[in-house]
Amino acid sequence: MLELKNLNVFYGGIHALKDVSFKVNSGEIVTLIGSNGAGKTTSLRTISGLEKAKSGEIIYEGQDILKKSASEIVKMGISHVPEGRRVFSTMSVLENIELGAYTRNDKDQIKKDIKHVFELFPILYERRSQNAINLSGGEQQMLVTGRALLSRPKLLLLDEPSMGLAPIIVNEIFEIIKNINKEGTTVLLVEQNAKMALQSADRAYIITNGKIELEGTAAELLDNDLVKKAYLGG
Repeated sequence: MLELKNLNVFYGGIHALKDVSFKVNSGEIVTLIGSNGAGKTTSLRTISGLEKAKSGEIIYEGQDILKKSASEIVKMGISHVPEGRRVFSTMSVLENIELGAYTRNDKDQIKKDIKHVFELFPILYERRSQNAINLSGGEQQMLVTGRALLSRPKLLLLDEPSMGLAPIIVNEIFEIIKNINKEGTTVLLVEQNAKMALQSADRAYIITNGKIELEGTAAELLDNDLVKKAYLGG
């Protein structure tokens, strides 16, 4: 479904991604793991068109999308949930979710999809009339994920969905991610909680200083001594 080939991205004089290559197959959950500044977020932002690469290819469903705009990429079926839970704070929960369908005009299906988001996230239905600023961190994460689903993505990019959340909420968020995947959405997940990410994913890549250092099945990397030492506290 998605393949990055020798991707190079610069921030001024900083070489953020150095010949990064990896792929995501249809139906998978793939996780990209690394420390702060390793290039995880830059990878997602470049795939979704928010950053521009100096060289390389991003092949999505057989087409190079490297030079396409962010709005074109959304219409092609890639939705990006950025880190930091960026809700529209003075708008209601329902209004936030409706904004996810801004590229669509199939009103009847949009209503069905909003209903489905509320089935996935019952707490959002209870809070649907409240302003998003009044939600907890976990509820805001559910909201931005639900909003992203309104574009009906084939590929969902998730950047640090567990950041700053209590452990019990983290477990809930990861269960939701797995359920979204089971319903047919492919997921590329960036996450500092390496253990949870590897326990949820099919395959994984380790990125260090802008380079892919290790790859394998999630189970293989969970059992890798280098990964245990660097990311799993052992």
